[in-house]
Amino acid sequence: MRLPFYPKRKPDRASGADISDDYDLAQREAGRKALFEIIDDGFCIIQFIDGPDGPLSDYVHIEANSGYERHTGIKGIVGKTVFDVSPDDGREWVKIYGAVLESGVPIRFERDFVEAGRFIEVSARRLEPKSLGQVAVLFRDITARKQAEAELRESEKTALENEQRVNMALEAGAIVGTWVGHFPEETFIVDEGLSVAMGFASNDELNNSKLPELTENVHPEDKPRLHAAVDAALKNGGAYFQQFRVMRSDRKYHWIEASGKVTLGEQGQAVSFSGVLMDISGRREIEAERDRVSAELYRLNETLERRVEEQTAELMAKEEVLRQSHKMEAVGQLTGGLAHDFNNLLAAISGSLEMAKSRLSENRYDEIERYLSAGKSAAQRAANVTQRLLAFARKQTLEPKVTDLSLLCEGLSELIQRTVGPGVDIQTSFVQDAWPALVDRNQLENALLNLCINARDAMNSSGSLKIHVSNTSIPADRAEGLDLSGGDYVQISVVDTGTGMTPQQIDRAFDPFYTTKPMGEGTGLGLSMVYGFAQQSGGASEIQSEPGVGTTVTLYLPRSLAETEVVQEQPSVSERTTREGAKRSILVVEDEVLVRMVVVDALEDRGFMVFQSGTGSEALEILRSDVRVDVLLTDVGLPKGMNGHQLAEAARLERPDLKIIFVTGYDETAGLGSNLPPGDVEIVHKPFDLEVLIGKVSRLSHSGI
Repeated sequence: MRLPFYPKRKPDRASGADISDDYDLAQREAGRKALFEIIDDGFCIIQFIDGPDGPLSDYVHIEANSGYERHTGIKGIVGKTVFDVSPDDGREWVKIYGAVLESGVPIRFERDFVEAGRFIEVSARRLEPKSLGQVAVLFRDITARKQAEAELRESEKTALENEQRVNMALEAGAIVGTWVGHFPEETFIVDEGLSVAMGFASNDELNNSKLPELTENVHPEDKPRLHAAVDAALKNGGAYFQQFRVMRSDRKYHWIEASGKVTLGEQGQAVSFSGVLMDISGRREIEAERDRVSAELYRLNETLERRVEEQTAELMAKEEVLRQSHKMEAVGQLTGGLAHDFNNLLAAISGSLEMAKSRLSENRYDEIERYLSAGKSAAQRAANVTQRLLAFARKQTLEPKVTDLSLLCEGLSELIQRTVGPGVDIQTSFVQDAWPALVDRNQLENALLNLCINARDAMNSSGSLKIHVSNTSIPADRAEGLDLSGGDYVQISVVDTGTGMTPQQIDRAFDPFYTTKPMGEGTGLGLSMVYGFAQQSGGASEIQSEPGVGTTVTLYLPRSLAETEVVQEQPSVSERTTREGAKRSILVVEDEVLVRMVVVDALEDRGFMVFQSGTGSEALEILRSDVRVDVLLTDVGLPKGMNGHQLAEAARLERPDLKIIFVTGYDETAGLGSNLPPGDVEIVHKPFDLEVLIGKVSRLSHSGI
């Protein structure tokens, strides 16, 4: 359509200006808008602007015709952005029209305009030049067409399903009757099967007559639903499908399925209809049986889950009883072995003290030393048993130091040889440049001695025993199986030629209280102690064995990157003058009276000035006084609310330079957490050697002078 032509006016003679320019512009604008309104379709021009996602990520409607509202139902679109109209789908519209703006290629598509509740057909074109950032959009509402297409597809689908159902029924012989009706001719033709299926006596009652009342034999509950379905089919046409029950001559209700098609005329009136009947009683019985079985299975599944939970709980309860029984059996085995060992040791200690007392009363002083040595040896053996228990429980106090394992094993070989006897050949081997390990030397010696004693017993005191030290780097995958972190370790292997172990014995070898020895000959803590020590040291232990060949037990200990410490022998306390001790003051805090008495007497004998206390609060009062205290020697486990750790922390607040010695029999955290310099703290294990204890007191009391 061409725009109307408007002649140009003459210039204004008074001003000399062309006053017709504004008039022509207004006329052209009015013509353009008139053209917009002539278009029945919706039309708008959109201007791209910066938006929530950056440049040109939004657009505003700058022009629109009245058709926009007709086809979308949205009023006053000019000035609104796409996110004002479509907040949920705005980014998708920006993406569609943004592609048109960018490429300049027109598009045409159909899309569901969700916010408007309509389906629209759209065409869009860029307005040149591209720099304008504008796109023209022309669209129309095609919702009615889409609905009609959907209804047609649904009708075709239903007709196809009915056709398939009829074909399947014909193939299976399930169709029992057919009928055809024509309203203008008022004919209704049925076959014999339909009359029987619908409960009529003969076919003559139905044929060659006006449309009869077919529902008189239909079940009363199904009749209203069937009437409604018939009325809907006659009104709307198309395919129909319905299931209902009919009473037949046997006075029983049978399930029938009716399906067919109603054809409408040009005026929308029903013209003809046709259909088939299928007897579905057998199928309904099968479906009912299937539903019954499904319901029963569902019920059984629910009860099965409950029964499984009950049985699982019962089994867990029985398992707990069995586990408790095994635990008590193991505890019984442990206590039996320990009671036997400790009774022997206590008898030796008590007997030695009695004999020493007897010799004193008889003035036979030359024989006293033998009994005192025997009593001390028995006490040391008792301490070793206790240490095994603590190692297994991982409660022992470790003092890890940088250690050359090759030198340690060489120094220990003579003691091992004396322990295992002359029938066992001891061999040691070490790799060159073996790494130093970070480990408690004393506890490692105990662990190696235990392994060698086990090896001796497995060889019946005759065979070959090898101790080998080497370096190893354990990858992460293998370290996981050993409960380690991947990295560098120093390994010590103890290899014997004994009877070996079965896989079952290997699996239980590190278990607490497990032993293959007769009652009274072992507590089952030897390998458990080794296992606990290795784990507590940050390492691991491993057993490899074959029955009749021998056993290899390997300890993996963490590598140290520091230099190995040189252990220098310290002079004994007896070599020091009592005058040096007399210059120092010691505070002893111990709740066990007999232990405190022995320690105080020993320190006073060496010339120390000693204060004593049985509780932390009493000790703190002494520390807050003016008396001089060089070293605090405190038990970790103190009564009445303040333990040794807490006392040490409070003491350092009062006396920042105070040296501290912790005495402990089980606390693996002794000396930790106080942030004290290593040289200011020492740890002594109960039961202790008085010479060792006094040596540490002397070293600390004279340090820093």
